[in-house]
Amino acid sequence: MRYDTGWFKSSRSAGSSNGCVEVRLTDRAVSVRDSKDPDGGELSVRHDAWAAFLATLS
Repeated sequence: MRYDTGWFKSSRSAGSSNGCVEVRLTDRAVSVRDSKDPDGGELSVRHDAWAAFLATLS
């Protein structure tokens, strides 16, 4: 069975902001897309790259 959370709004997205992103976690990668343009493409990175990115935010 594969792990897949489906798309969810990032906790870093502000409710009143135009800068909202959605995140999807799977067993293979973490994907990010613009919530206002879900068909506009997505960026997918390995879990270790995502963890390193998140570490720079705190």
